[in-house]
Amino acid sequence: MRKPAFMDQALFGALAEKAAVNPRGRQHHNFHEMEEPCHRMAVGLQTNTYIPPHRHLQDDKAEALVVLKGRLGLLIFDEHGAVCDKRVLEAGGDCLGVDLAPGTYHGLVVLEDDSILFECKSGPYRPVGEGEHAYWAPREGEGGVAQYQAWMRAQFD
Repeated sequence: MRKPAFMDQALFGALAEKAAVNPRGRQHHNFHEMEEPCHRMAVGLQTNTYIPPHRHLQDDKAEALVVLKGRLGLLIFDEHGAVCDKRVLEAGGDCLGVDLAPGTYHGLVVLEDDSILFECKSGPYRPVGEGEHAYWAPREGEGGVAQYQAWMRAQFD
């Protein structure tokens, strides 16, 4: 039997430190085993991380996101890349999370260093696949990421 795993300041601090030295600017901490049907994780995020717009097409891939610490900007897009909705997700703020239906294009921009996000969705893990990447936005590691990320951030100025 698995021991309780606490979402406390010690975990948050460790995730923030690991995310700060990770070239991708983020660090995951899984609370689940990979074979479990419900995947639950805390993610440490720094402002330099790029989370490109994407969607999950499988019917069982709804996704719940809750900010435990810090601030994130959430952008919801239509099929052509127009912003349909945007929200600041902030721990202790007016809106601290979102439940996303499968097929919803979404992207996140980190507005405060050392932010911590809780994510829950069905397993097993599957990388974002064909037809799930937003064709209008660069993928991580491609040219144009800095400009697109700056545009994302500007939506919350």
